[in-house]
Amino acid sequence: MPPFAVEFVYVVSGFLFVLGLKRLSSPVTAPQGNAMAAGAMLLAVVATLLDQQIISYGTLAAGLVVGTVIGALLARLVKMTAMPQLVAVFNGFGGGASALVAAAELLREGGANPGAAEAGAAAIGILVGTVTFSGSAVAFGKLQDLLTQRPVTFPLQKLVSGLVFLALLAGAVMMILGEVGPEMLLAMGGLAFLLGILLVIPIGGADMPVVVSLLNSYSGLAASAAGFVLGNPLLILAGALVGAAGLILTQLMCRAMNRSLANVAFGAFGGGGTVAAGDEGERIVRRTGAEEVAMLLGYASRVIIVPGYGLAVAQAQHEVKKLTDLLRKRGVEVVFAIHPVAGRMPGHMNVLLAEADVSYELLLDLDDANGAMERTDVAVVVGANDVVNPEARKPDSAIAGMPIVDVDRAGNVVVIKRSLSPGFAGIDNPLFYLDHTLMFFSDAREAISDLAREVKEL
Repeated sequence: MPPFAVEFVYVVSGFLFVLGLKRLSSPVTAPQGNAMAAGAMLLAVVATLLDQQIISYGTLAAGLVVGTVIGALLARLVKMTAMPQLVAVFNGFGGGASALVAAAELLREGGANPGAAEAGAAAIGILVGTVTFSGSAVAFGKLQDLLTQRPVTFPLQKLVSGLVFLALLAGAVMMILGEVGPEMLLAMGGLAFLLGILLVIPIGGADMPVVVSLLNSYSGLAASAAGFVLGNPLLILAGALVGAAGLILTQLMCRAMNRSLANVAFGAFGGGGTVAAGDEGERIVRRTGAEEVAMLLGYASRVIIVPGYGLAVAQAQHEVKKLTDLLRKRGVEVVFAIHPVAGRMPGHMNVLLAEADVSYELLLDLDDANGAMERTDVAVVVGANDVVNPEARKPDSAIAGMPIVDVDRAGNVVVIKRSLSPGFAGIDNPLFYLDHTLMFFSDAREAISDLAREVKEL
């Protein structure tokens, strides 16, 4: 292809990337945004392959077939509850691929005389990409319960992490000064791999959504650095967009938890734990069943449903949609309160409800939901815990200042949950013991199905 044609395709692809990212800001336009970004990537790949014979088309076809088969299997077999783990895997593969590309480009033709800028970009790509790979592997293990969700700490841990980081900086300087070879690249990769583990193991399960988002940002930065090494402007742009979007999302999620990024990264918070004993003495839980709750819901004027990770685990989104339709047919106003960090990844609840064809118009953000809570007859909490915990209003609480859904201010509260066990933050929830709270102990899917049947018979 003529050089001007390649550059023109890159410009078009860059424009589509930006436009697609913009349309991802709304659930309504997100499918179009995904399609635009995918089309942009297809254009970029085709133009690059036509411009340079990097590999044989036979090898390319083999890779395309293998990747397509793996992608199709993942799409069919991975449950929605496992999406956070899958995102962590994708982040890790993206960072690892960028690190390998940067290293391979330096070693190509013996790695002779790389420029300072190229060596510096390669060092960043190897460092950030490998940190992303190993950090994502730890995040996957925590989310999949292969590793403990508790923070893992040891004496002088931060000092060790700091020394490893300083060693990586020294290695990067040596690479810029011309020390480029297999031994140096392996040393950089090994230290970065260790640093990724050290950075993620002290972070507990409650903060995994933020960690996944931050690692996504890292993978974009690594891709951008690889673009500098390759001299590919579109890869630089695409990586920068991913990195910036991931960082913005991370900041939004930290704000939703009323915590700083440094506190998440170094606070060793949120690892499960046991129910706090407290000093309130014996507290009474008001148990309920499907028939009583159905009466409450069927004759209410406004109902707000608060979905949480328990809904995702039980795959109860379709049953919730059925219950919502039945209540709306009876003239009950039903909406959903979506907390930004409910679930285990950004937008987890939005994705689940969209899968069940719940209208976007019924999804309220935190501020709108809380503004309507005092005028709500029944708030139904489905598998949520920390995001509805009134302890966040106490300055000495582990989740102090975290914005919550104020379900305790509704006329009645129904909590659908398997037990009184605490959430990821590891603290008890006084909401369960309030006089106007009813505890419906059950699997979320079974409970919602029973409720739908009882409402239908009213």
